[in-house]
Order: sequence, then structure tokens, then C-alpha cells
Amino acid sequence: MLALVKKPRIELSLQGENVSELLDWIKQKYDVSVLSEKSESEFVSVESTAYWKKMEKNRVGNLLSGSRLKAGLTQAQLAAKLGIQQNMVSDYERGRRTYSDAMAKRLSETLNVNEEHLRYGNEQYPTGNIQPNKEACRGPNRK
Repeated sequence: MLALVKKPRIELSLQGENVSELLDWIKQKYDVSVLSEKSESEFVSVESTAYWKKMEKNRVGNLLSGSRLKAGLTQAQLAAKLGIQQNMVSDYERGRRTYSDAMAKRLSETLNVNEEHLRYGNEQYPTGNIQPNKEACRGPNRK
């Protein structure tokens, strides 16, 4: 069963025996909506949907587009700030063109986002978990 506590907003996945008793007890204190009576095993994971697969193919472009929109810029405005053509920004966002390391740096500075955020789809950071380079953190001539 999947339930939603409205305030504070909490999603609950309840399984096993006496689920209805537990839900009744929670309802005494909170406003609760039951979203589904199905067991969790009957749900489809988002990763298996066509939408997710489509979004994964162009993760970097989608992150760039989202960062641009969050900054309140149009493609033309971002292009003007970068000194490039608007169609290049469009190509980056659609996944038709990949940007260089130098362009990733310029984009991150212009959009005020972490450079690694724009590289989320890069093979170097496939899970989005960025690990610091321990050698670089130590500095030169340190062991």
C-alpha cells in the first residue's frame, strides 16, 4: 500500500500484516491519502519506463536546459552571454552536439552552477556521485 501524509508531507510504503491498523493509527493524528492499495511489488519502476529511457539518453542536455531555465535565460540570451550562436545552445540541449571542457566551464560560470552538474551524464561520473581527487587535495610533494 502506498499512502501520503499531507502535512508534513511524507510518503509511506506499508507492507505486511496489520497494515490497515497502522494506517488507522496514523490517520488519528494526520491527514492521510491512500494512493494505492497495490503492494509495492506491483508497481513499475520509473527506470523501466520509456520516458526515463528517453531522458537518460540526453541527461547532460536536460541538465543544461534545466540550469538555463532556472537562471531565467532563453537560449538566445545564454548564447549571447557565451558569444556563440543560439543554435549551438539548442544542439547542446538536444544532445546533437557535445560541449568541450572549456565550454562546460564557461556554461557553469554563466549559469552559476557547479561544473560537474553539467557533466552528470559524462562517463567519468556515471552515477552523479563525484569523488574528490585525493592526490589533488593533498597538494604537491605531500604523501
